[in-house]
Amino acid sequence: MAKVAIVTGAGSGIGRAVSLALLKAGWSVALAGRRAEALDATAAMAEGGEALAHATDVADPDSVEALFEAVKTWFGRLDLLFNNAGTGAPPGPIEDHSIAHWRRVVDVNLTGAFLCTRAAFRLMKAQDPHGGRIVNNGSISAHTPRPGSIAYTATKHAITGLTKSTALDGRAFDIACGQIDIGNAATDMTRAIARGALQADGSLKAEPTMDVQAVADAVLYMAGLPLSANVQFMTVMATQMPYIGRG
Repeated sequence: MAKVAIVTGAGSGIGRAVSLALLKAGWSVALAGRRAEALDATAAMAEGGEALAHATDVADPDSVEALFEAVKTWFGRLDLLFNNAGTGAPPGPIEDHSIAHWRRVVDVNLTGAFLCTRAAFRLMKAQDPHGGRIVNNGSISAHTPRPGSIAYTATKHAITGLTKSTALDGRAFDIACGQIDIGNAATDMTRAIARGALQADGSLKAEPTMDVQAVADAVLYMAGLPLSANVQFMTVMATQMPYIGRG
């Protein structure tokens, strides 16, 4: 019987790449995201596996519950949740950051991950055999911020706490939780980085990127481990991006 995964933010970028990698490896995957047409496009690219496209707003508790109920009905269980959906706010000084932007970033990046984790726990604890794995997309920003990114950085630091607490609380139920921190995967969201990104010294410099397939392969490795083993934290980044050291 194929293992079952939910991938949030599956309509583009990292979420799409991870979904396709899981499907190619024979997983059944529920593709979650706000744009139904983008999810359908991801499903159309699949090579193997069974894809279920389900339009979902992770910031909406009712929408998340509907997603997990659909997965339970369609597939019968859940083996992997990849909390990947995320958003950012326009970069700028803290004093100019609007409360609307702050709340939207927190709602999607943090509350959305919590809502999906909560629903996954309920399903993974009740199913037979119980257990499963949750992988959170933390980002390099879970460690080191970019200038002018107060909301995004705060939520990604909070994801690290969510990961640790989830891993601890999941032990008794064979629910493993780890985090992948990604730096400069080449997607539509990072095109601006390749052209020029604001640095800590105030300069604007183009940054190296890496093939998003490297991220998909890393998540596939984490997902394939037995529940007796866990990658607690993994960093996958463009080798020459300005992160390690003083750069």
